[in-house]
Amino acid sequence: MKSHAIYKLFGACVLAAAAISLGGCGRPFKMETAPGFIELAGQNDYAYRATTPDGVVVAVRVVEDEDRADVDFWAKSVTLQMRDVSGYALLATKDVESRDGTKGKELRFGHDEDKKPYEYVVQIYAAQSRLFLVEAGGTKEQMDRSKASVDWMMKSVKVKCDTIVSPVLASKTCGRWI
Repeated sequence: MKSHAIYKLFGACVLAAAAISLGGCGRPFKMETAPGFIELAGQNDYAYRATTPDGVVVAVRVVEDEDRADVDFWAKSVTLQMRDVSGYALLATKDVESRDGTKGKELRFGHDEDKKPYEYVVQIYAAQSRLFLVEAGGTKEQMDRSKASVDWMMKSVKVKCDTIVSPVLASKTCGRWI
C-alpha cells in the first residue's frame, strides 16, 4: 500500500515538473490580441504578430541575450535606423510603462509613400536580458481607425516574470507564456 502512494506522489511530481518545463517553451512575454485582430502564424522575424483585415499590424520582436545597453541607447539606435535607412521622420517620443511596470520608451514615426501618410509606433523595453520591440503600423487612416485597439494591445504587454516560482527559479525561462 505504501509503495502505491509513493508511485502516485512520484507521478504527481513528474507531472508538475513537466508542466513547469513546458512553461519555458512559450514566449518570454505576454500580449493580448484585441477584437478585430487575428494573430498570424509562422512569422519568422517576429515572436508575435497580429493584423486587422485592412492591414494594421501589431507585432513583438525579441532580441535574445541583449543586456549590453539601456533603453535610451536602443531608442536612439531605432531612431537612426528608421530615419537614415527607412526614411521615417520621428514625430514624438515619450516614456511608457508596460503592464507589469517595466519602464520603456515609445517612438512615433511618420512616412509618406505614394502620397499616402504612414504611421509606425515602437515601444522599447529591456527585461530578462532581452530587448523587446513592441511595434504597430499602417496607413495613418488605418491607424486612426484602429487607435483604441492598438493602444489597448500595446498597454497589455508584459515583459517581466510574474509566476509564483520566478523568485526561486529566476532564469531566462521564467515568465514564458504561450
